[in-house]
Amino acid sequence: MTAKGTFDVHDWTPQPPLADHDGISVAHVTLRKTFHGDLTGSSVVHMTIATTPVEDSRSYVAVERVTGTLDGREGTFLLQHSAAMDRGEQTLRISVVPDSGTGELAGLRGVMDIHIAPDGGHSYTFDHNLEG
Repeated sequence: MTAKGTFDVHDWTPQPPLADHDGISVAHVTLRKTFHGDLTGSSVVHMTIATTPVEDSRSYVAVERVTGTLDGREGTFLLQHSAAMDRGEQTLRISVVPDSGTGELAGLRGVMDIHIAPDGGHSYTFDHNLEG
């Protein structure tokens, strides 16, 4: 199945750098999202960001706890993010943490893509299935 919709990002809260040497920095950020569309609900994201002296080279990893309703089924699940920008070339992988689904979302598997419009709006495409 494929779920689609939009999301809003809010409460972006950066922490002081965990490490900062030779222009390379590692920091923790928390943020919240509100989802609309086939997935409705909210999430809390715990993100670790690495930046380098090269403006277009950086990465992040994150775990996101989503609480809501997906295609009419209610529960929670975790998403794992892994992203990098290598001198402007981007890679991003967001997948459901295996066996993290609860309630009616137990057994959820899938991958999510996020899209950022030129106006800054965010949307998602979530290819998923429920096992079990």
